[in-house]
Amino acid sequence: MPIQETISKISFFDSLDDEQKEMIASISTVIKYPKNSILYYESDVTKNILFLVEGLIKIYKVDKFDNEIFLYHIYKNSMISELSSIKQNDIYCFSNAEFIEDSVVLSIDFEKFQEQFLSKNILTMELMEILLDKTHQLQCIVNRELVFDATAKVAFMLNQDLDMFNKLKRQEVSFMLHIQPETLSRVLKRLTRSGTIEVINGEVGITNKDALVSVFKGVGL
Repeated sequence: MPIQETISKISFFDSLDDEQKEMIASISTVIKYPKNSILYYESDVTKNILFLVEGLIKIYKVDKFDNEIFLYHIYKNSMISELSSIKQNDIYCFSNAEFIEDSVVLSIDFEKFQEQFLSKNILTMELMEILLDKTHQLQCIVNRELVFDATAKVAFMLNQDLDMFNKLKRQEVSFMLHIQPETLSRVLKRLTRSGTIEVINGEVGITNKDALVSVFKGVGL
């Protein structure tokens, strides 16, 4: 696949004309990664800004006991990099990134990207929107880990990421939310009895979205 076609799959670049997309292509590479491979580790430093073209990435940290702490997923058509500054060329990694599907990544030389685009106020608004979305994502993680109880955690995931909830095994969901599988089962039964959700052949469907949102709305949000 031509690199320009790959770039066109990322909505971040939609405002660029063909010539500008060719400029992006000239400072970019496309890399394929197999499932379960590692993109980067916490404290790694890179000079490239990364976008996920196809696939799925798990972002996590490891505590002092070597326990994995799930943070969030990155889906296709998303920026991967965690930028702390647009003035520095080095991009520091604050967590670990692992591919959980075969994936394709667009890697762009950040220094040249700054020179040819950001310094000319091209794509700055788009980048700001992404950074604000990542800030909101961090707020959601703080709520999930420090504020929400088990019921709020489950309700929030069902509302925000129902497809992923149904795709994963219940044990994997429990691990992600840092609750016991038995607790997850009790929460799902409680939400089913209240008419908030339904479970058919093991797959969850939302029957009362307002009631589901009310479970976590106002709790740390």
